[in-house]
Amino acid sequence: METHSDSAPMNGGNGAHSYSKNSFYQKQFADLVKDKIVEAISAKLDVKSLCSVSSVPFTLADLGCSVGPNTVIAMQNFMEAIKLKYQDQGPAHSQILPQFQVFFNDQVLNDFNTLFRSLPQDRQYFAAGVAGSFYGRLFPESSIHFVYSSTALHWLSRVPEELRDRNSAAWNKGRIHYTSAPDDVIKAYSAHFAKDMQIFFDARAKEIVSGGMMVLIIPASDDKLPRSQDAFGITFNCMASSLMDLVKLGIIAEDEVDSFNIPMYCPCPNEMEEVIEKNGNFNIEKMESLLAASALQGRPINLPEWVAHIRAAMEGNFTRHFGSENIVDEIFQRLTEKFVALSEGLEGTRKFSTSLLLVLKRK
Repeated sequence: METHSDSAPMNGGNGAHSYSKNSFYQKQFADLVKDKIVEAISAKLDVKSLCSVSSVPFTLADLGCSVGPNTVIAMQNFMEAIKLKYQDQGPAHSQILPQFQVFFNDQVLNDFNTLFRSLPQDRQYFAAGVAGSFYGRLFPESSIHFVYSSTALHWLSRVPEELRDRNSAAWNKGRIHYTSAPDDVIKAYSAHFAKDMQIFFDARAKEIVSGGMMVLIIPASDDKLPRSQDAFGITFNCMASSLMDLVKLGIIAEDEVDSFNIPMYCPCPNEMEEVIEKNGNFNIEKMESLLAASALQGRPINLPEWVAHIRAAMEGNFTRHFGSENIVDEIFQRLTEKFVALSEGLEGTRKFSTSLLLVLKRK
């Protein structure tokens, strides 16, 4: 039922490099789109038909929830919006609110202990963790009413196979991503993303009830800017440069860099639209590209803070491949230095960095 994922989870715990302490930017963007999602729930979600029997719980799921606190805040916001929708659909239903069940999903190695310690004691919902890759089935058929996933679907299930083969045209020597890479590398990433999305949407189509809603927030690419010049491209190029610095110092082998690639892909809007239309089980109720810079409200990038966020999200992939924590410390220290040297260029990329907000309804 489940497709295995090779991507490492976000850093657990509450330490200096943890995701719980370094996910402010993700929260800011989630706050930016909250009203849009609440509006979509109010306008598009027919709760009266979804839960016609009061004894049936209304089920929500956050796919790629990580360790909190962002997931806890988001689920509470959506649950409150759904309660209001019940009250708006008539006096009879306003008196008979269903019970709520919230499923928090992430990989089996996710730090669910930290997540569940952060849940409010006075929460008005039942909570359960669901460990497993969302690139596969997670729930029984027609059992979920509302699905949410924020800043998670750009992580691939694994590095494309072509990038593991030294004899392949997509062997990505000296680079760690498709940014600044030859077309064969880009095509391998794009094809793997499309395959992952097919699995994802096929699974959700079975799990979400007819009329149910799915909200996705996905870091995206802007067609107007070369991939190597957006924020992700500059980040990965600086990471690769930092690794090659360590090769020159004899700290790591060049082969280790050549065989390392980050399993992440940021799609263009038309790619997502094509995947959804091919699946055929969801109507697109809303699809909007949003500037990530809007969430910062004009605040300049704090480079050490940004690197801390990147480390919290990606450190597991570096540690798994290169092993030594000292090496990982060195990589992110050098990344900070390279960002400082490119600070003006990085500020300029903010106006082009986008995320996609998708509101889908199960047919």
